[in-house]
Amino acid sequence: MYENNSSFWLDLLVILGPFFILTYLFNSIMRRWLKVEKPKMFSHNHVNVKHKKIDWTIRGLIVVLMIIGAFVNINRIPLEPILFLEPWFLLLILVTVTEIVRAVMEKKYVENPNAYIYTVS
Repeated sequence: MYENNSSFWLDLLVILGPFFILTYLFNSIMRRWLKVEKPKMFSHNHVNVKHKKIDWTIRGLIVVLMIIGAFVNINRIPLEPILFLEPWFLLLILVTVTEIVRAVMEKKYVENPNAYIYTVS
């Protein structure tokens, strides 16, 4: 595929560089426009105790599904693995569901009515 490793890294930089810059700019503009404060990096900004319990329940279920999926899919090695038990698929589900829950909780309980719009966007 790639005869030269430096070509791969250059292509990756050309693709990811603008993506991260555009993502940063989009988030900055949306925060200013909606007047939403900047969330802390890599933290679980729970809206309230109910949100915290729901979030950790979802995370626990995903971990259990990953463990079950590992055992099931290892035994299916000659066959095709079951898609919804693959780790990458479960992580995609985790991110999607937790962000939907966050948006719903922000819509119901946060003082700033634009907070959930920023989360959804």
